[in-house]
Amino acid sequence: MGKRWRIRLLLFLAVLGPGFITANVDNDSGGILTYSQAGAQYGYTLLWTMIPITIALIVVQEMCARMGVVTGKGLSDLIREEFGLRLTFVLMVMLVVVNYTNVVTEFIGIAGSMHLFHVSKFISVPLCAGLVWYMVVRGSYKSTEKIFLIASVVYIAYIFAGVLSQPSWHDALLATVQLPQKSVWKDKAYMYMAIGVVGTTIAPWMQFYLQSSIVEKGIRVKDYAASRLDVVIGSLFTDIVAWFIVVACAATLYVHGMGAIQVASDAAEAMRPLAGDYAFLLFAFGLFNASLFAASILPLSTAYTVCEGLGLESGVDKRFKEAPFFYWLYTLLIVGGAATVLMLQRKLDPVVLLVSGGVLGGLGLL
Repeated sequence: MGKRWRIRLLLFLAVLGPGFITANVDNDSGGILTYSQAGAQYGYTLLWTMIPITIALIVVQEMCARMGVVTGKGLSDLIREEFGLRLTFVLMVMLVVVNYTNVVTEFIGIAGSMHLFHVSKFISVPLCAGLVWYMVVRGSYKSTEKIFLIASVVYIAYIFAGVLSQPSWHDALLATVQLPQKSVWKDKAYMYMAIGVVGTTIAPWMQFYLQSSIVEKGIRVKDYAASRLDVVIGSLFTDIVAWFIVVACAATLYVHGMGAIQVASDAAEAMRPLAGDYAFLLFAFGLFNASLFAASILPLSTAYTVCEGLGLESGVDKRFKEAPFFYWLYTLLIVGGAATVLMLQRKLDPVVLLVSGGVLGGLGLL
């Protein structure tokens, strides 16, 4: 019996990665801002969404992982085979545009989080852009996946920040399992935020990246049980983190009437005098980790998706000469996103950009 469990554990560790990474990267700067606003503006009343969202996330991610294992092809590759190149090309163009705006928001998150530690965006953004580019372009799939797994675990900082905020655990747990009062269903702003929470948790790009990473890792049908567990654990962990972000902001910002958050770093700054320096540091560090993590994954996911959809070579294990379009697209998204933040950030409205993106994602799931 003991030997059997050791074999199962080793098998799980061997396939661990795609599901856990994909789920956690969705807690990026946009997700953190949306969850922070949900807690700061509505207290605990949006926590009920977490249980159905988690179930939906597990179902959607499991389907994509299963398709990747069984077919050995990415999602955009399957779309091209089923619907043709023309429709696939239009879809890829739309995906690039949407993901580019998301990349911009990740660099806004990097700039904002490092500004809390008095580091100028003209230093933090170029350095982080160079770091994520070098990590993927010069690394292998195995080394890159290990870094992404470590970044996923760092999200535990938000759990500690939630505990340090000293919430009302009774109220938070009750709001998680109980629907809010009927009056909130007529509140358009409340419903808008609820859809945004759904959209920022189950984003369309996640499904493309998960299936592509399953294929590149070479997970076989006989290993699928362990891969499914990877998806389930990743989905549970990421939504637990989201729950604690909402709780932390509800217990501090909402209670003190500080619901006006413009960027995710505002939540960390406002939390400092209310929950203490440790909560501030954990929240700020978590934001930096999440933004840097997503700034790596989002361009990578886009490059995977577009290349598969158009039938071009792709993969982190391939050299630049073997997959030039893959690496050039990845590079352009990073350079473009970083440059946009450095040059045009004052003209951008992060709240509209991030929350509206989550709402569009939520509507797209309907």
